[in-house]
Formats: sequence, structure tokens, C-alpha cells
Amino acid sequence: MIIYPAIDLRRGRCVRLKQGDPQAETVFSEDPVATALHWERQGAEWLHVVNLDGALGESDAADANLVALHAILGAVTIPVQLGGGLRSLHAIERALRMGVRRVVLGTVAVVAPEMIEQAVRQFGAEHIAVALDVREGQVAIHGWQATGYVSPFDLAQRIREAGVLRIVYTDIQRDGMLSGVNAATCATLAQETGLRVIVSGGVASLEDIRQVKQLEWAGIEGVIIGRALYMGQVELREALALAHSQV
Repeated sequence: MIIYPAIDLRRGRCVRLKQGDPQAETVFSEDPVATALHWERQGAEWLHVVNLDGALGESDAADANLVALHAILGAVTIPVQLGGGLRSLHAIERALRMGVRRVVLGTVAVVAPEMIEQAVRQFGAEHIAVALDVREGQVAIHGWQATGYVSPFDLAQRIREAGVLRIVYTDIQRDGMLSGVNAATCATLAQETGLRVIVSGGVASLEDIRQVKQLEWAGIEGVIIGRALYMGQVELREALALAHSQV
């Protein structure tokens, strides 16, 4: 199982939000490159980077995040997974050419589903994942600021038919809240769709990592950790050891 330390970029800084609320922002670092290198030195095998300004449609601020992303890609040797504001084939191509290993598409999966199939065909399924950001049983879009009126299970089935192999499932109400993961729903989703699932939202302790690890057999491939790492409630080395163990 893969542990993904999260680096959420807003105006070129490393931040964390609560439940995706841009007004509930905590800045953890003014130097995202130093943060990325720190996680790499701690043993991280992947990084999960989010362009929050891109996701929120704030294009001017998003430029600073692209500068930070470019610097991160030039500094680390481990692969980077990128999400946030990727709503065209051109944006996907630009990210992959920069050196991003995998992009995570969100809003377009709801508003322009045909683009998902095109992206898989053009760039390959290993380079494309889809975000299922869920609030009260519905998939949220546009930086979690609107609801797409589709259930995660319906959307998952559609994108599976488009050739997608993996999803990032975020329980928005748990995200940034240190309230525990929604592992059971993720396991059910993986089993019913055959998709590989990366769990996101709510990790508060090693017990959450253990809970996800115990459901790895169902098709859970990894877990993203954000606030718990930055606040020291989870030590990355310990999380990695648990992820690699035979629980």
C-alpha cells in the first residue's frame, strides 16, 4: 500500500484547508520544495500535490503554484501525482510534460465525461486517475464548491467504462478534520467497480492507516495523508512501515 504525503498549494505556499473551505486555511510552509524534500527524505514513495487555486478557478494565483510545482519536480526523484484545475487535454499534457507522473481529474469527469476517455486513450490509463470528492452522498465539483448531482458509485461505473483504472476517493466532511477515514465505503466502491482506490480525507492516527491496510485486499491501493503529518499526529516513517507490513 502506498502512502501519499499531501502538498496542497495555494498562492505558492503549502497549506491545508478544512473540508475544502478556502476561508479555513492553515499555512504550514512558505517553501513547498523544502516540504517535498522533507517527505522524500522521510521515505515517501510518492507525493500528492494539489493546485488549490486551479481547483477554485483562481487562475492568477494558480500561476504561483505552477512555479512551485516545477521547482518540486526539479528537486525530488520520487513520482508526483497532481490534482486541481486540470480541465482540458492541454492542461493534462502540460503537467505530464513537466514531469508529473499521474494527473487526477475531478470536475471534468462530471461536466465533460467524454474527455476522460480521450485522456486515457491519449496519455495512457496509468497516467490518469479520477477524483471522487464526496459530500453527503454526492460528488462535488469546481473545487468542492458545487455538487455535480451524481452518486460516487454511478460516476465510478462510468469512468471504469472509459478505461480509468484508479480513483482518489475523498470524504469532504472528514477532510482536514482529523476525524478518521471512511475506509468501509472505499472498500465497497473498489469491490463493486473493480477500480483501485486511493483513500483521502480524515486520517488522524496510525490506527486509520491500519484500518485502510486491513482492507487492502478489496482493492485499496493507497492513502493520502495531509494535516495529520503536518501536525505530527502521524509520523511518516511509521505510516510507511505499517503500509508495507503484513497486517
